[in-house]
Amino acid sequence: MNAHSTPVAAPPVPRNLESTGLTNVMMRDILLKTMYRMSLSRISEIARNICLPIPQSIELIDLCRQERLLEATASSSMRGSGEASFQLTEAGKARALNALSQSEYYGAMPVPLEAYAKQIQKQSIRNIQVTRRQLQIAMGDLILPPTLMDDLGPAVSSGRSILLYGPPGNGKSSISNGIRAAMGDRIYVPRAVCHAGQVISVYDPIVHTLVDTWEDDPNLLRQTGNRFDARYVHCERPTVITGGELTLSMLDLTFNPVSRTYQAPLQFKATGGVFIIDDLGRQEEPPQSIVNRWIVPMEMNYDILALQSGEKFVVPFDTLVIFSTNFHPNEIFDQAALRRIFYKIKIDGPSQQDFLKIFALVAKKRGIPLNEDAIIHLIKKKYPTINNIYANYQPVFLIDQMIAICDFEGKPRRMTPELIDRAWKNMFVEMEKITR
Repeated sequence: MNAHSTPVAAPPVPRNLESTGLTNVMMRDILLKTMYRMSLSRISEIARNICLPIPQSIELIDLCRQERLLEATASSSMRGSGEASFQLTEAGKARALNALSQSEYYGAMPVPLEAYAKQIQKQSIRNIQVTRRQLQIAMGDLILPPTLMDDLGPAVSSGRSILLYGPPGNGKSSISNGIRAAMGDRIYVPRAVCHAGQVISVYDPIVHTLVDTWEDDPNLLRQTGNRFDARYVHCERPTVITGGELTLSMLDLTFNPVSRTYQAPLQFKATGGVFIIDDLGRQEEPPQSIVNRWIVPMEMNYDILALQSGEKFVVPFDTLVIFSTNFHPNEIFDQAALRRIFYKIKIDGPSQQDFLKIFALVAKKRGIPLNEDAIIHLIKKKYPTINNIYANYQPVFLIDQMIAICDFEGKPRRMTPELIDRAWKNMFVEMEKITR
């Protein structure tokens, strides 16, 4: 847990159906669809899948029984556990099929968007205070100039947008991941939210790392031991990483016309966490267009999404956006766009001294002994050919190349000037005209 943050207040367990914030009609339809699609009958199974406590699940089942949509199964009284079971009536099946024709969504009851907005305030990324020590630990074995921490620390603690720029291969992506690791605490992510009667799936196991679950005891039907509203999942703060594949359409609601269901866009899934746009300038859309899409969210702390009907609505925006590029900012942005990005931090290549530290560290990790002649050859003969420009990726590249050669030739792993030359040939390609 982050030493400078208190545990996030959990969303409370609904006391009754009314406190879910959902209409009885929506809950009824989701219940019927879930039982129909998953062939559920036992109360404990139903409660687990619709993510309501057992008492509230029973309350909802009773409402459906009053409408003659559900009935107790003949075998329910014969179960040794005493747990009741229910099944859809013919009217219940008809209602389930009708509801499925409108939307195939079933399973967890959604959280009203307004209720989720209140939870976001409790777990805002801007509530986090990261210390220099935490940031250094999160960066692991990265050897970075001390002044970089002076710039990164305030940027991360502010929760505002960051632009990392500089030559390729110097750890911009690793630094971005280190920023996420420095946060170290957990938040609550809804499985789905609803707005204007539409359900939008949010929880994504690819994005969200689950750290806690709940399960009621089916033998205690009128009690609940839940620690938080099970419509949420307890997760690490999420991290979404995109690169050259990012398109502006990925930042819109995704509507599946076959299932008639909605999927939250990437930045909404990243709420409370970090959204990393790596390799900015490699996407199909111009960098200026991509940054323009983020201007309102970054400045106003809300985003605007649109339903299939065209109706637009506002959603909270609570995400640390990190742009990473190999281009100079002035080459790809106008000044208005740059002004909207709160922190611009240059990530330069290492000095010769830091390069040698990295080289020695990588060699030790890979189990290859250092060789003075090979290192002198590298520094005195090879690097002058590229104007002594060092990059953080180069030690790993060169050492792995030498290891591959030694392993192939059946020789002990070692480094020599000759192996340095062979590895160097694969790191850079000489300019030459190729006849076709």
